[in-house]
Amino acid sequence: MPTHSVPASSPPAAPVPASSVPVPTTSVPTTPVSVVSTTSVSVLGLGMMGSALAAAFVQNGHSTTVWNRSAAKTGPLVAQGALPAETVAAAVEASPLIVVCLTTYDTVSKVLEPVADRLAGRTVVNLTNGTPAQAREFADWTAARGAEYLDGGIMAVPQMIAGPRAYILYSGPRPAFDAHRETLAVLGGTRYVGADPGLAALYDLSLLAGMYGMVAGVVQAFALIRTESIPAGEFAELLVPWVGAMLDGAPHWAEAIDSGLHLTNVSSLAVNQEAFPNLLAAFAAQGVSDELFTPFQALLDRAIAEGYADDGLSRLTGLLDRRR
Repeated sequence: MPTHSVPASSPPAAPVPASSVPVPTTSVPTTPVSVVSTTSVSVLGLGMMGSALAAAFVQNGHSTTVWNRSAAKTGPLVAQGALPAETVAAAVEASPLIVVCLTTYDTVSKVLEPVADRLAGRTVVNLTNGTPAQAREFADWTAARGAEYLDGGIMAVPQMIAGPRAYILYSGPRPAFDAHRETLAVLGGTRYVGADPGLAALYDLSLLAGMYGMVAGVVQAFALIRTESIPAGEFAELLVPWVGAMLDGAPHWAEAIDSGLHLTNVSSLAVNQEAFPNLLAAFAAQGVSDELFTPFQALLDRAIAEGYADDGLSRLTGLLDRRR
């Protein structure tokens, strides 16, 4: 998710915190989007993502009440058929399902605390980007007010909402999810990840970690190639299929991580440790910062020092676990 807050950028990366997050092109098992329901819903927060969510509800026949701190943002949605609420209290009282899409959990608290006594009997679906701990704490706060709570992570940018490639991760009480699944499905595929309210945030941030790692590599690659005046557009034709091909190895890494068997016949940590300094040397020679890449060299060095020279790159996952 950021709500989702992930900086949008030109391909091959996309997302933005609080409202945009790119989603893989591969299929993700979710509940299909083809559903029709008339449940009323209130949407709090009309940034780019919140507006996209509200529009999807309206366009799919739901009575949709919208609220935003800056009331002017309700105008385009009202023109489509949404009902404006002048206050948070009015928005909360209008519907049994409250969808919240704000920038931070602190903002969510500031918005909902004054109307805490009006939440009983309703379901709050919080699609604001945050941490597992924040989600669990807010779930407890909501339960104490007599409301159900679902936390969610939006794996899409606003333009993808209600489309075939959008999906949203949900966690919290299964009965609450089942009760509103059809309504939520108009936003995109639905993926329930567990009763623990913090799981959606964990999945969300883990997916974003993979995305940001890709962004770091892609921007470094563009920075390096441009030192010789090679157009980024020309280079992208090589970069995109290369990164995609490397990502195809992720399922094999996953098998190694789950089994604990990391020996490889592809590329050992020893080989990578010996080759990686060439990248750092090239960055220095070409006048490109190495700040994104020096930590990886240190991790490779530690892997060799700990005796994992013959293992594959999947071994590095365990080295990052500070609980071990």
